[in-house]
Amino acid sequence: MFKPKYPPIDTAPVPAARPSAVHSPVPLQPAAAPAPTEVASNRPAVQLTPGSTLALVVGGSAVVLVVGAVLVSMLLAVAVTAASVAVCAVTVRSILKSDRR
Repeated sequence: MFKPKYPPIDTAPVPAARPSAVHSPVPLQPAAAPAPTEVASNRPAVQLTPGSTLALVVGGSAVVLVVGAVLVSMLLAVAVTAASVAVCAVTVRSILKSDRR
């Protein structure tokens, strides 16, 4: 039950050995560099118009404001909970102290 189960051993064929490169005593002439060609992209270019830029800014600002409001409300909830627990602790302590007298 607790023994690991290993996958089966790879049964791919071993590649054949390649012949070693033969070094020529005559220096080879470097090949001429091909002329640079412009690569056509399959993706359409993103064009930002003033309207789309404004929409991005407004949308980003709205997201930041919403996330900020959520975080502030969570912090406020923690603070209120801590204050109420502190008040309960003081009340219980006061009750226990007056009970001992």
